[in-house]
Amino acid sequence: MVTVVKRRSTRTWVLVITSVASLMVVLDALVVATALTAIRTDLGASITELEWTVNAYGLSFAVLLMTAAAAGDRWGRRRVFAAGVTVFSVASLVCAVAPTIEVLVAGRVVQGAGAAFVMPLALALLGAAFPPELRPKALGVFASVSGIAVPLGPLVGGAVVAGISWPWIFWINVPIGVVLLWLALTRIDESHGPDRAVDVPGVVLMGAGTFGLMWALIQGNAEGWGSAEVVGSGVAGLVAIGMFVAWQRRAAHPMLPLHLFRSRRFTAANVVIFFHWSSAFGVVFFMAQFLQTGLGYGPLAAGLALAPWGLTTVVVPQWVGRNVGRFGERPFVVAGLGLHALSMVWIALVAEPSVGYAAIVVPMVLSGTGIAMCLPAAQSAVLTSVAPQFIGKASGAFSSMRQLGGAFGGAVLVVGFTAAGSYASSEEFSRGFTAAVLTGAGLAVVGALAGTVIPRKG
Repeated sequence: MVTVVKRRSTRTWVLVITSVASLMVVLDALVVATALTAIRTDLGASITELEWTVNAYGLSFAVLLMTAAAAGDRWGRRRVFAAGVTVFSVASLVCAVAPTIEVLVAGRVVQGAGAAFVMPLALALLGAAFPPELRPKALGVFASVSGIAVPLGPLVGGAVVAGISWPWIFWINVPIGVVLLWLALTRIDESHGPDRAVDVPGVVLMGAGTFGLMWALIQGNAEGWGSAEVVGSGVAGLVAIGMFVAWQRRAAHPMLPLHLFRSRRFTAANVVIFFHWSSAFGVVFFMAQFLQTGLGYGPLAAGLALAPWGLTTVVVPQWVGRNVGRFGERPFVVAGLGLHALSMVWIALVAEPSVGYAAIVVPMVLSGTGIAMCLPAAQSAVLTSVAPQFIGKASGAFSSMRQLGGAFGGAVLVVGFTAAGSYASSEEFSRGFTAAVLTGAGLAVVGALAGTVIPRKG
């Protein structure tokens, strides 16, 4: 009885610690957006430099995700998770006291690296702590807590900038990180993967491939999709990924065992999360701008207006987690992304500078509900389709696909926006916004189609 109670207590602590760490990491990917104007004024940053305060975080985050998962398997998931929390917190301190935009961007690079060593290890620790029958419910809670970042990001950013100053969006991470570090080292049991050797060629090739693809996606709209820089980095990234796959076929200790992709659930769920986050991330980016540029809201008012959309991510994932075992992941993935796509079409039909908030709040809530239905179901499909010893590698692949999807979606929605509109006036912006959200709807449909490949039951 004592052993059972202790095991339950340990699982609870793992769920709490990993969920809060995930919230901190995801929040920092979103909160900076509403502080960009203040940062530009205080540090004299150019538009390009401001873009890199966002892109630097996402770039290092994406490049190091698979490396972090491999490091956790080798040196211990708890240890690497704790190291990630430490790096993230120290980098947050650097960002908070940054005297120049160059120091801020450098801090964001390191912060993204820390985040990369938190997210996949959080999922791996969660998967190791909970048996398969309890894992979907735990993932539902995990997704709910990290999902709070969606409404909190713009809201916290706007409130902090308006009420204090922009460095406080980074200062707040420091005490949270210290508490998380202590709890991780005292409340979580250590676990390892089956391969204690590090696949160095795999790490290098995957890092190079991810970097090339991310660089092309980040620079595509600024430099031109046909430019030598963008085409060259994209091709180099694809070549590196191809070499990585070839190496994994014969590596003694592969970084990502290719046999995992023989599972239809594993493969389909990774495709789903790519298009899920492509659509969700891109739409969040443009929705916040539509409220400010198109409708004239201030940063704090825009954050409050987005709150009903994001609050669905607090409630819905827990309901999904309780019911995935009964119905399987496919219904939640397909219905969720389908609902999100329909909601984007609804918003596109009514979006114009004169539209009232009441006309868009209902489809916003439905969109948030759909996004929140899909995420825990996709996570469950990935983490319950592999043997326990491969949970770390599976979580690394899942996190990488999600991050690449976000970069892809942001780039594609910007293409849609610039093809139809501009920032010249609220009318021009609304036309571009309509094209962008319709593009987001299309990405969601592709994700829903991928979801139909997931078997009916686990």
